[in-house]
Amino acid sequence: MRSAGAAFEQRAGAELARAGLKLLARNYTTRHGELDLVMLDGDTVVFVEVRYRVHPGHGNAVASVTRGKQDKLIRTAQLWLAAHPQHAQRPCRFDVVSYDGPAVDARMQWLRGTFEAG
Repeated sequence: MRSAGAAFEQRAGAELARAGLKLLARNYTTRHGELDLVMLDGDTVVFVEVRYRVHPGHGNAVASVTRGKQDKLIRTAQLWLAAHPQHAQRPCRFDVVSYDGPAVDARMQWLRGTFEAG
C-alpha cells in the first residue's frame, strides 16, 4: 500500500501544482509524524494530507483523518515551520486531498482548511 500512497501523493502534488500551488516539501518526516506535502498557495503555507481508500467499509479517505492524526500533523507542521523560519510568519492551513475507490477511477476531493491548529 505504501507504493499506492506514494503514487497518490505524487498525483495530488501535480494536481495542486496545476491549480497554482508551489511545492515546498514532500514527505517531511519527524519522530512526531509526516507531512505528505507542504505547498505555498499565494502567501499561505498549506500542509496537505493525502489519503487513499480503496474500500469504503472503514469510512471514506477524509474520515480517516482523525483528531489524533490531526494532532500529529499540527505538531509536525510546527516543527517544519521552526526549521523554515522564512515561512514562520505566513498564514497556514491544513488541507486534505482524498481519493476513494479503485485506483484507476479514484477521483480527487480537495478540502481546503479541513481543520485548524488549536
